[in-house]
Amino acid sequence: MSLGAFSISLAVKDIKASVAFYEKLGFTPFGGNIEQNWLIMKNGDCIIGLFQGMFEKNTLTFNPGWNSNAEEINPFEDVRVLQERFRENGIEFVEEVDISTNGPGYFVIIDPDGNPILFDQHR
Repeated sequence: MSLGAFSISLAVKDIKASVAFYEKLGFTPFGGNIEQNWLIMKNGDCIIGLFQGMFEKNTLTFNPGWNSNAEEINPFEDVRVLQERFRENGIEFVEEVDISTNGPGYFVIIDPDGNPILFDQHR
């Protein structure tokens, strides 16, 4: 089973201060819109998302169907297939994707330590 690209989505207090800090660590902007208070940054295959006012907690993020360069990978397991497989394994969901839809969608689970895990499919 492939979960897609992995990143951590950080709930930041001041996105401009966070961007300046992570640039000092060698990260560069890769996507997003700082004027909308979110920016994706990369250093090699390491990806962090900076989100001001969008998430309550730092969140582990997987993007089914994408590699670390936001390029489509094929074949891939649709987020709805992953959701149903996890349900069969006894995983509980905080938010679910509507299995009657196609294309972009997401679901959220929580690990045993309370960390949110977002499965966010953009294709």
